Amino acid sequence: MINLSGVTKIFRTSEIETRALDRVSFGVDEGEFVSVMGPSGCGKSTLLNLIGLLDNPTEGHIAIADTDITRLTNKQRARFRNEHIGFVFQSFHLIPSLSVRDNVELPLTYRDDLSARERRRRVEEVLDRVELSHRLKHRPGQLSGGQCQRVAIARAIVGNPRILLADEPTGNLDSQMGADIMRLLQSLNQDDGRTIVMVTHNESQARLTHRILRFLDGHLRPNID
Repeated sequence: MINLSGVTKIFRTSEIETRALDRVSFGVDEGEFVSVMGPSGCGKSTLLNLIGLLDNPTEGHIAIADTDITRLTNKQRARFRNEHIGFVFQSFHLIPSLSVRDNVELPLTYRDDLSARERRRRVEEVLDRVELSHRLKHRPGQLSGGQCQRVAIARAIVGNPRILLADEPTGNLDSQMGADIMRLLQSLNQDDGRTIVMVTHNESQARLTHRILRFLDGHLRPNID
């Protein structure tokens, strides 16, 4: 499903060059749940940004579902991202002024192949999937942190993406809410067959995934769990 070959990412300023990732190569199978671990600044979030088509590698190639995403135009990248990849962030990134329903529907408004009726049907379906259908008219400020993250997950999967990228999805939650979110992610992987790549600092949560990729100073360590 995901294949990285010799991927390097360099950030340059007038005074310094930072090699965030250095010749990274690995693959993720379809339906696999992989966690990415390592100290702060080791390249974990950069990796997700590259897989999620939010940035381009300096060198190397990334293929998703047999498509070399490094060769796509900006317009093609935006369309591919919208149709194939869902994002979940530590800070939720919900729009405070919008209802839960409107927050979840937002990615679908960029899809010209869906009617308003179909968009609403999908929103209601995913909110039921994350057990928040009774909160669809509420705004984020009226929800708990765990509920906000469930809304963010609903928004990430409403377009039915094959890949879910999660960057510290439980980082702002207490242990109980974090465990609830992990159970939901496991369900999305096991029951729905979604491929998930999750960045985390939580070793116990990482152990619940199929495999752990450990990074240090931009390098993938050879001892992959």
